[in-house]
Formats: sequence, structure tokens, C-alpha cells
Amino acid sequence: MSHHEAGEHFGELTAAISNTVVQTLSRTTGRGPTKAKTTLGDNGVFVVLQDTLTKGEQSLADAGESQTVLDVRRKWQAVMQDEISREIEELTGRKVIGFMSDNHIDPDLAVEVFVLEPQ
Repeated sequence: MSHHEAGEHFGELTAAISNTVVQTLSRTTGRGPTKAKTTLGDNGVFVVLQDTLTKGEQSLADAGESQTVLDVRRKWQAVMQDEISREIEELTGRKVIGFMSDNHIDPDLAVEVFVLEPQ
């Protein structure tokens, strides 16, 4: 595989991972983030999401209930952990041995981190 082909494959893989994470969040929360950027490391996949909150969550956050929003997000992430890890395994061809996720209200950001079994 030439450097160009490897780069193209890499670009397709990161785009596919971004799309999978956005779609899974959309199915789980009713609305997906509007931006997602995936970075691949040797043993990890790091996805940064922007504009993730639903209208209801934004209303709660505006009313000073940011902690409630973060608590609900953690529950949603627990619910989707198995499904999203399976999809990342299919895309990367490697086993996901750890999944960590966190959210930030202002600015509206989220990160999803998948730790892969060492090659």
C-alpha cells in the first residue's frame, strides 16, 4: 500500500468512526452532535464532538442544572457502551479494551475514547 493509499484508507476510517459515533449518539439521545473529529493513535481512538446537547439539555443547563445534564449523559453513555464498542471493533479490526467518555457544557463538547488491545 502506497503512502497515498494508506492516507486515503486512514481518512475513510476516521470518517467512518466519526459517523458511527454521531449516529449512535443520535439514536440514543434523539440528536447527534453537529461536528465530530476522530484521531487515531497506536492503541486508541479519540473522538471530539461539538454541539452535542439536545434542546432539553440546553434548557436545563441554562437553568443552572448542568450537573443533571452531565449525569444523564453518563447514563446514556453506559447504555450505548457495548453497541458503540462493537462498532469500533468492526471498523478497526481490533478489540476495544476500554471506553471512556466525558462531556463539557460550556463550550458544548464531548469526547469518546476507545482504548484498543495492543497489536
